[in-house]
Amino acid sequence: QVQLLESGGGLVQAGGSLRLSCAVSGHTFSSFAMGWFRQAPGKEREFVARISRAGGSTFYADSVKGRVTISRDNSKNTVYLQMNSLKPEDTAVYYCAAVSSIGVITTAKDYNYWGQGTQVTVSS
Repeated sequence: QVQLLESGGGLVQAGGSLRLSCAVSGHTFSSFAMGWFRQAPGKEREFVARISRAGGSTFYADSVKGRVTISRDNSKNTVYLQMNSLKPEDTAVYYCAAVSSIGVITTAKDYNYWGQGTQVTVSS
């Protein structure tokens, strides 16, 4: 059974930084492309970033491009999301997700496995 466990969320002031982690177990981590999504209260879950299986290809939502970096360490079965210059509108529950399909997939429904989420709150 594939399990994803996020950590690293918290409360930060605007302009600050956070690094989210997502540890994956139960399957060969390198067989998954990984994504980060977020969901703010009353809004739909939205795509944030995606990284390929080997980590050589990344893709970002326009709303976070230049402020966020997704990375992975296949030896640690972990994917990361480094977030800088945080804004109050970045406040949301952040989820990591795994997908076995090839390609740049940004739609939540196409991801196979999900973590439970970690709360990020950015104060103004």
